[in-house]
Amino acid sequence: MKKFIPLAILGILIITIGVWLTKSFQKAYQPQPQILQGQIAAREYNVSSKIAGRIAEIYVQKGQLVKKGELIYMIYSPELEAKLQQAQAGYEAAKALNEETQKGAREQQIISAKDMWLSAKTMRDLAEKTYTRVESLYKSGVVSLQKRDEAYANFEGAKLRESTAYQQYKLALEGASKETKRAVEEKERAAAGTVAEVEAYAKDSQVLAPADGEVSNILLHEGELAPSGFPVVLLADMSEAYLRLNITEDELKNYPKDKVFQAYIPALDQMASFKVTFVSVMGDFATWKSTTSNKGYDVRTFEVNAKPITPIPNLRIGMSVIIQKDGSKPKA
Repeated sequence: MKKFIPLAILGILIITIGVWLTKSFQKAYQPQPQILQGQIAAREYNVSSKIAGRIAEIYVQKGQLVKKGELIYMIYSPELEAKLQQAQAGYEAAKALNEETQKGAREQQIISAKDMWLSAKTMRDLAEKTYTRVESLYKSGVVSLQKRDEAYANFEGAKLRESTAYQQYKLALEGASKETKRAVEEKERAAAGTVAEVEAYAKDSQVLAPADGEVSNILLHEGELAPSGFPVVLLADMSEAYLRLNITEDELKNYPKDKVFQAYIPALDQMASFKVTFVSVMGDFATWKSTTSNKGYDVRTFEVNAKPITPIPNLRIGMSVIIQKDGSKPKA
């Protein structure tokens, strides 16, 4: 009996080792769960100004939460201030010219033109009387034809001078023509538009937040020169955070629009639910992938965006997200 005990122990040991080896081989060669990895992204805003200049002051810091319309930074541009002064001076000049044109001639100019007309009228009357007398004397044979013609010429010239003086008087009374008045009005409007344009640029020297968000980066600092349209501050709106996946088209059937799936966020050590909101093919560059030799075709890469079903506290841009097809939490 004692002889069979070691044999029994040895048999049990051999069976145990065999079972362990079998399970180990099964575990080693069984298909591993398919895993997809994506990243958290969010809507980002480039806070920039239309004008170029030196940054006078920045009022925010990295990580600071800001509200829409809050002052982010200011730009100092002496060139813009000079242009504004020029535009305002041009407008005042155009406005004064328009007022003068609409008002018409000055009172002194009107009186002077009237006096010139009355004087010309008096000379015309005198020339007419002189011609009448000379004409009578000519008919009586007292004066020659030459004298009569000279008197007639003086009379005709006086009439023309009177007519010219009268037209000048009417011009003084009426002022500028309708076309001239309209032209100066349009010049004033154009000058006002120039002022409004420069003032609009000047307002953009105070750069405001375009939306609620968190300051994710500051690219330039006080005293540095900011080109026109350069993003000085970057804002991230984490309320618009989403998961971005790049998957091949043979996997696309598993992620149709509006599908809800579970994913694991390692940085937060938690599972979360996401809903597919956007599916689009990516560009041709670096998005083709060869399939296995027995399929005989290449597959393209698609971008899939999915938003969290519920807000996820402490979620940050760039966090990795792991997805297993069975929806379980990946093992470490």
